[in-house]
Amino acid sequence: MPELTNEFDPLRLDCQLCFPLYACAKEIVRKYKPYLDEIDLTYTQYITMMVLWERREINVRDLGRILTLDSGTLTPLLKKLEQKGYLTRARDKSDERRLDICLTGKGEELKKCAVAIPGRIAPCLGLSPEEAGTLYSLLYKILAHLPEPEEE
Repeated sequence: MPELTNEFDPLRLDCQLCFPLYACAKEIVRKYKPYLDEIDLTYTQYITMMVLWERREINVRDLGRILTLDSGTLTPLLKKLEQKGYLTRARDKSDERRLDICLTGKGEELKKCAVAIPGRIAPCLGLSPEEAGTLYSLLYKILAHLPEPEEE
């Protein structure tokens, strides 16, 4: 980061850590778009499916916590994925407030179409495996330090 020489330097864009994080995230998601278009998913639907491919079943609250998404974002996203036949949504019989999400066979099949995507994205980043590992660790360190939305 640049050296600060006056009281207003902290307001310079090149002094902000948030800006390169934002710009990189936006551009990386843009790189995903053509690959996700091939399987008819948005980036947010894709990361949701990644959780389901790993867990097969999860409740909406836990899914939102993992993806750092609120219910206002998740509800229409999950409805769309259900319409596509990739998941089912059902109220928990023991707790009507809890909505459970389950991967379907069609959703599991989609995994075969998506498996090549991470390998197609990695070269776009221009990082060595070691650099990627360091960045991954640093980003998760930041995420761990930030409070969850309901704690704010």
